[in-house]
Amino acid sequence: MKNRWKVLLITTGVLLGILSCSRDSGNIVIGIDDIGKHDRVLILVHPTENNIKTFNYLIDSKILPIPSVTKVIGVYHTSEKYDYSKSVEYIKKNKLENFKLLPVKEPITETAIYRVNECTDVFARLTKVSDGVIFTGGPDIPPSIYGEKTSLLTQITDPARHYFEVSFMFHLIGGSKDTLFQPLLDAKPLMPVLGICLGMQTMNVAAGGTLVQDIPSEIYGIESVEDALIQQTNNLHRNYNANYALDDKLLWGNFHQINILDEPLKSICQGQPWVLSSHHQGVERLGRNLKIIATSIDGNVVEAIVHTKYPNVIGLQFHPEPTLLYNNDEFLRFLPNQPSRLTYLNMYSGEAGEKFHLNFWSWFGKKVIEQ
Repeated sequence: MKNRWKVLLITTGVLLGILSCSRDSGNIVIGIDDIGKHDRVLILVHPTENNIKTFNYLIDSKILPIPSVTKVIGVYHTSEKYDYSKSVEYIKKNKLENFKLLPVKEPITETAIYRVNECTDVFARLTKVSDGVIFTGGPDIPPSIYGEKTSLLTQITDPARHYFEVSFMFHLIGGSKDTLFQPLLDAKPLMPVLGICLGMQTMNVAAGGTLVQDIPSEIYGIESVEDALIQQTNNLHRNYNANYALDDKLLWGNFHQINILDEPLKSICQGQPWVLSSHHQGVERLGRNLKIIATSIDGNVVEAIVHTKYPNVIGLQFHPEPTLLYNNDEFLRFLPNQPSRLTYLNMYSGEAGEKFHLNFWSWFGKKVIEQ
């Protein structure tokens, strides 16, 4: 009898906890119908706790200069691996009134990515109410999505996320997988869409392009961490010291320069700014209606792309968003167990990189405001 009461008490407690969580997140987790007709909306795809923290910093610091009334709506698919209760808790704890989460539960499969599917109506309604969309970084895309076999160096950790995000991007910009499909941006051709790192790869794959599955081995013929670490810094696109797992405080990426070829980046920066990268894959065959506007210094790695039909659709292989790029409080550790004495601004202030990042967000924010 005592055990039965224990079960009842535990069950009741769990139920009350669920109901409490539901009530607490009621004004945080929303549906499309909760978005007002006249709301200014920026969509953040894959709104993890860290992504919310980062973009709140950029907006609050006026680095991303959009109106404070802008609603940042984090969109994700319910079948993703990430536990979005962490995001709910972060928003609630920090009282971020303008950040909301919008889960999508309609099913999405690999075979339905490049066509009208059960998420199509959601994609259409989100595009209609949005002033801009940001696709964030993340893990490797399953090569089957772009018609290739899987390299032993490719790590697939969350296929459902990729099905959802590639399909969302395809609905926005279209691609060679179905040239008769009418992209949603035909109705809003100047709406800004930004793809960062994985987001740029998603853009290329959605448009019908392919990816280099491992840059060191396929482009530079490097097969070991040790050989990678002796390369020129401009040829390294992540900090391979982290592979040794000797120091969990190491900077996850590597700073390197990029060569800017065309607009809109050419108006933002005339030099070869130092940027932060953390990836081992990149654009191989370019997708439909995409153009390369920046490369690595040696020209072997695509660093930025833009859409030729929708001029404010841009992909960046590097990361312009981390807070460490904008303050002198984050000292960076590059080598295991070596002291941190430098920040990004110590090394690359002004024309070396700082202004490029600030000017980029100023450009993107202006495009959001113009919608």
